[in-house]
Amino acid sequence: MNAPDLLPSSAALAASGYARIPGVAMLDHLALSRPDWSAFAASWNDLGPDLYMADGGRYRRRRHAALALEHGRFARKPHQPHYQSRDYNPLNGDVQRWFDPVTDATMASPAMQAILRFAADSFDPAQQGRWHVELHQFRIEAKPGEEGRPTPEGMHRDGVDHVLVMLIERRNVRQGVTRIGAPDGAPLGEFTLTDPADTMLIDDRRILHGVTEIHPLDPSKPAWRDALVVTLTAT
Repeated sequence: MNAPDLLPSSAALAASGYARIPGVAMLDHLALSRPDWSAFAASWNDLGPDLYMADGGRYRRRRHAALALEHGRFARKPHQPHYQSRDYNPLNGDVQRWFDPVTDATMASPAMQAILRFAADSFDPAQQGRWHVELHQFRIEAKPGEEGRPTPEGMHRDGVDHVLVMLIERRNVRQGVTRIGAPDGAPLGEFTLTDPADTMLIDDRRILHGVTEIHPLDPSKPAWRDALVVTLTAT
């Protein structure tokens, strides 16, 4: 797929504040081989626990990285904590949260590099801006007696300018519905990211978003929802 084929997503983002891209179109656009995607997805099997959950849950695993994007070029920053104020994250805000870093191998992978290029092209097509970029690898696990909560803070903004959310894998789970809302909380739509590389672009200044809880289809087997989140904040 050539780049112009995804231009409708840019128009939707400008018009509505969010856009959806089917995984099959995204994978075609990224031009990744099956082994490249498989190796990238497998890196979600090596995430550390999120020990900062104020609700006491242990259903979330993650890795984190920070980068600078300037005139279309990315540079990794020294490892640093993830921080949000309680204005944006009433559950886990006002805390410097240290997570295991995204590995060098994952960062250098063809998939990650292609996704980062896509994010830069989508959110800064003129390549004139300077941005603080954060990457989050998330695995939300669902177990008998403990639902998995992708967004335990509920409908929210992240306190950034732009957000890319890409589904990596759903394994043995039901629900996990993405909900979109206006700043006043009025619902604007809902849908479920179901296929590998299903992607959502969000103008965080205009849109609230959240994901409902996940539950195992077969409680006797492992169940999880893997996602990549990339955020951009103008500097």
